[in-house]
Amino acid sequence: EIADVKTAASGHCYMELVEKKNERIVARIRANVWSYQYSRIASNFNKVTGKKLEVGMKILLLAAVNFHEMFGMSLVVKSINPEFTLGDLEKSKKEVLDRLKKEGLMDKNSSLDLNIIPKRIAVISSESAAGYEDFMSQLVNNSKRFVFETERFDAIMQGDKSSESVVKALERIEMRKNDFDVVAIIRGGGASLDLNAFDSYEIAFAVSNFSLPVISGIG
Repeated sequence: EIADVKTAASGHCYMELVEKKNERIVARIRANVWSYQYSRIASNFNKVTGKKLEVGMKILLLAAVNFHEMFGMSLVVKSINPEFTLGDLEKSKKEVLDRLKKEGLMDKNSSLDLNIIPKRIAVISSESAAGYEDFMSQLVNNSKRFVFETERFDAIMQGDKSSESVVKALERIEMRKNDFDVVAIIRGGGASLDLNAFDSYEIAFAVSNFSLPVISGIG
C-alpha cells in the first residue's frame, strides 16, 4: 500500500510502501521510480484507472532491490500493474456487499414507500458537480411540468473525505426528515477510482438505515 508518494522536479517519483495486518503496519520500505520509467508507468496507470498514484492505493509492482551504503535498502520500480489496483477495489466492494447481506441491510431502504412523484427532494451533491447541474436541468425542464422543491446539502463528492462528507449530509437531512419525500445523491461520471468512495461500508450502512428512500445518480 502506498503510504506516501512525491514527484520531484527532476521527474523522479519517491514512494513509501507499507504492508498492513489488521490496519497495523508490519513492514515498510522506500521505493524509487526514476524519471525515464515514471513517465511511462504513470501514463499507463492513468490510462487504465483514470487516476494518478495516490496514498492509500494498493499496488502490484515489479522492482529490483537496491542497497546504498548511505541510505540503506530500497526498491527501484520497473513497472506497476494497474489492473491489480482495480481488482483490489472490486474485492473490497464485494466484501461490503457480503457484509450488508449478512446484516440484513441490502433491501432495507428499498423497501420504504416512495411517492409516485416525490416532489420534495433533498439533494446531496457539490455545487460544482456536473451531475448536479444535469439533475436540476431535468427537474426544471421536465415534459410534464411538475414543480419540484429541492434543497442541496453540500458534500465532497470526490477523494478520500467524500464518504464521511456524504454520511454527515445524510445526518443533517435526518434531522429534517419531515421536510422531504426522498434523498438523491448526485455526482457526474468519472474513472472507477474516482467513484471508489461510494462503495464504502459507511455510506452503505447510512443509506440502508435511513428513514427516507434514497436514490442515486452516480457516474
